[in-house]
Amino acid sequence: YLAEMVTYDLLNSVFLSLTDETELLTVPDGWKEPKFAREDNPRGLLEESSFATLFPKYREAYLKQCWPLVQKALGDVFISATLDLIEGSITVNTTKKTFDPYAILRARDLIKLLARSVPFEQAVRILEDDMACDIIKIGTLVRNRERFVKRRQRLIGPKGSTLKALELLTSCYVMVQGSTVSALGPYSGLKEVRKVVLDTMKNIHPIYNIKTLMIKRELANDPELRTQSWERFLPNFRHKSLSKRKQPKKKTVKKEYTPFPPPQPESKIDKELATGEFFLRESEKRRQKMNEIKAKQAEALSKRQEQRQKAFIPPKEKPAVKKSKAGTADAILLSLNTPIQHTSRNIRHASIYIYCGIIKILAGMFLKLQQICECDIQK
Repeated sequence: YLAEMVTYDLLNSVFLSLTDETELLTVPDGWKEPKFAREDNPRGLLEESSFATLFPKYREAYLKQCWPLVQKALGDVFISATLDLIEGSITVNTTKKTFDPYAILRARDLIKLLARSVPFEQAVRILEDDMACDIIKIGTLVRNRERFVKRRQRLIGPKGSTLKALELLTSCYVMVQGSTVSALGPYSGLKEVRKVVLDTMKNIHPIYNIKTLMIKRELANDPELRTQSWERFLPNFRHKSLSKRKQPKKKTVKKEYTPFPPPQPESKIDKELATGEFFLRESEKRRQKMNEIKAKQAEALSKRQEQRQKAFIPPKEKPAVKKSKAGTADAILLSLNTPIQHTSRNIRHASIYIYCGIIKILAGMFLKLQQICECDIQK
C-alpha cells in the first residue's frame, strides 16, 4: 500500500512539472458542461418532491395571464405546477417522468422569481444550465424608512441608469421590488450584484463598485494579466473622516448605573422636624411666614425702584476740548496757504458765474446809453 502511494505521488509531481500552472487554473475557451440527459438517469426519481411559495395579491392578474406559458416551460422538464388563487400560492411537483433531480430546484427558483415581480420572459431563463438566481433581502438592513427609500432609489439611479449599468457589467437581470432585490444570471455576476446591493444599503455609492467592475472587465480581456494580481490597477476609495462634527447644544450626561433605587424624598413633616418648625406654635409659624413674605416684598420693591431710577440717570458726556486762539490762527493761515483743488466741476461753476456777471454789466451799460440817447433827442 505504501509503495502504491509513493508511486502515485511521484507520478503526480511529474505531471505537475510537465504541465503549466496557468493551464490548470483556466477553463478552455468554448468548453461547456454537457447537458444532463435521460440516459444519465434512465430509471427516474424514487420519491416525489414538491415546493410551494406565496405571492402577493397584485401579482394575481399577471400570473393568471402567463400561467399557460409557465406550465408549458415546466412541462418540458416534466414538472407539474398548480396555481391556487384562493390561498395565493404556487406549487411545483416532480412526476414519474422526471429524470433530472435538479429540475425541481430550478422550478422552485422560477416560482420564487415570479412571486417577486420578475417577468416570465426573464424568469424562464432559470431553467437553463448556466443560470442561477439570488433573492437579496434588504428590508432589515436600514432601520429608518426614509433612509431606506433613498438608498434603494440610489441603487436604481436616475431613470434606471445605475441598474442598467450594473446589468451590463455583470450580465445579470436585476429587479428591485419592495424590500427585496432579485438577480438572475451567471454565478460570477450574482456574486458582484450581491456585493453592490449590500454596499449600497451600507451607504456606499454604487458608482464606486461600478467603476471597479469596469476596470476588472478591461483587465480580463488581457491574457497576460489574467493570472496576475489586479490590486495595483483597482481604485482604493477611502472614507472621508469628519474631524469636526457638529456637537449638540445640550449634552446629556448619562448617570452611572446603580442597582439600588434612589433615596426616598423627605416629606414636609420631616423637613419641619429637621429645622425645628414642627415644635413651634401656630401663631409663631404665621409670624415667621409673614416675615418671609415681607422680606420678599421689600426685595422686589427695591429692585423695582432701581429700575425706575435708571431712567433719571443722565448719560456720561464727553469732556469739551477748548481750542486755543493761537491754534485757530494757525489753522486759518494753513487754510489760506493750502492750494485750492481745481476740479472740473468747480471750474464749470466759476465760469458760469463769470459769464452771468459780464452779461449783467453789459446790460447796465446798454440801458445807460439808451437813456443818454433819449435825453439828446429831447433836447
